[in-house]
Amino acid sequence: MAADLAVGANVRQLRANAGLTLSELAEALGISHQQLQKYETGANRISAGMLYELARFFVIPVDQLFEVSDAGGGEDTELIRARRKCHAVIDQMDSKSKLEAMAKVLRAMSGD
Repeated sequence: MAADLAVGANVRQLRANAGLTLSELAEALGISHQQLQKYETGANRISAGMLYELARFFVIPVDQLFEVSDAGGGEDTELIRARRKCHAVIDQMDSKSKLEAMAKVLRAMSGD
């Protein structure tokens, strides 16, 4: 099904942008790397619960997993990749004080 292929491709792209191997992401999700590979190729359909976990891990809305990329235009893909890398780092942070410091730095950089 086309939706399964689109979701799988998006998961693969998110994983690659975050610099994660199949094994690393699979471990974080509590599944085997073989299962993750089947999701990424569209061979197996991803459950609603796993879609939720993937969106939560990558800090994106669930519906973003279903988006079909438009290679001809749209947002700057380099900018999107950079944002996703930042989100991945932030999502892995487990220190409130470090997150607050990061927020201050980001606000200062954005001029707000």
